[in-house]
Amino acid sequence: MGKAASYRAARERLEREALRLLCSDLISPDTRVQLAGMLSPCAFGDDLSRVVYQEIVGVGSVPARRLRELLPGRVTLHGFPDFELKEFLGRNTAEDDIDKLFESLLEIAEEPPAENRKVLGQSA
Repeated sequence: MGKAASYRAARERLEREALRLLCSDLISPDTRVQLAGMLSPCAFGDDLSRVVYQEIVGVGSVPARRLRELLPGRVTLHGFPDFELKEFLGRNTAEDDIDKLFESLLEIAEEPPAENRKVLGQSA
């Protein structure tokens, strides 16, 4: 049970980091569309993360500021009435750890969520 919970927590962190990258000012709108295209809704094990991802894709190639303005209303319409983007994504800037955010996105693109796997980032 502990491993499954640890896996879920690590997976949720990776998903949030990937979404944080997609919402950041550090990438262009066209790059966001390309990076989001590397993922699919099934890459997200958390329902809220999946909805946020789908809305990012649905908004398309808009500036990050506009994306962040649109997301709360769009996510709320999908059954998450208490959604707060700043609370969901955490820190406002991603500049200090852009490499880590890219790694998170690539990791969830390569490995869909699964229960009872080893904790992400740990060797077997």
